[in-house]
Amino acid sequence: MPSSRIAVSGSSGLIGAALVRSLRADGHEVARLVRHPARTGDEVEWDPGRGYVDVAGLVGCDAVVHLAGAGVGDHRWTDAYKKEIRDSRVLGTGAIAEAVASLDTPPRVLLSGSAIGFYGDTGDRAVDESAPPGEGFLPSVCEEWEAATAPAEEAGVRTAHARTGLVVGREGGAWGRLFPLFKAGLGGKLGDGRQYWSFIALHDHVAALRHILDTASLSGPVNLTAPDPVTNAEVTAAMGRVLRRPTLLPAPAPALRLVLGEFAEDVLGSQRVLPRKLLDSGFSFAFPTVDEAIRAALR
Repeated sequence: MPSSRIAVSGSSGLIGAALVRSLRADGHEVARLVRHPARTGDEVEWDPGRGYVDVAGLVGCDAVVHLAGAGVGDHRWTDAYKKEIRDSRVLGTGAIAEAVASLDTPPRVLLSGSAIGFYGDTGDRAVDESAPPGEGFLPSVCEEWEAATAPAEEAGVRTAHARTGLVVGREGGAWGRLFPLFKAGLGGKLGDGRQYWSFIALHDHVAALRHILDTASLSGPVNLTAPDPVTNAEVTAAMGRVLRRPTLLPAPAPALRLVLGEFAEDVLGSQRVLPRKLLDSGFSFAFPTVDEAIRAALR
């Protein structure tokens, strides 16, 4: 992509901040969507709860990347927090899509966040983007989340849904919580450890987002996961190898359910997800194995 103006929501999160750094390093102008009145020239005000976006701030954008949403594992899943998880995604995405559709000259592409939670628990079965949605809270949220981009699609904007796996990074996300535990020698497998974890290195995730922006043939759901998912037991062993720490303290399933409540079922669930569209479109992973992804995060 030549030097462009690109709007990004969720720019303070793990993935958003890394994407903004990458885009700016290559000379792109980034407009960050923020939830307060714009204070600097690179800020665009929006309020997902009210469905408000300062549309003037999107004028001239070649692409919009929408990554904002309440953290799935940040709090226990009370009814109120489940509503916040859903609303932050569905209402926020709807507001962005309506704003994009209202522009006289809309951006070429809307790249909206989603998650491999769409597939639910797949057990040992490998799935790609052709698989149907699973059952449960997260699959239903992902379905509504992706459907909320309809106004942009109807306006003729190429729209892609980045179905994100477990991002291996130190600064945040689920893996950001694992590193301190394993470094302290307190890490271990979760439950029986046989559940598949579909991971992706943060570097590869950002590269994949940019690949989607640059690849006109990519639209609809795109899985952002490494090509070889591994089990939680294999992740545990890899963390021990790379960090040179023992991994002898498992977290039994009953204890996880007691601490995490309903969210424990997703932690213990298995998702063996393959990045078929990325691979078919020529994307190359820099850190395809879990050991490489962990080492990349430590660098």
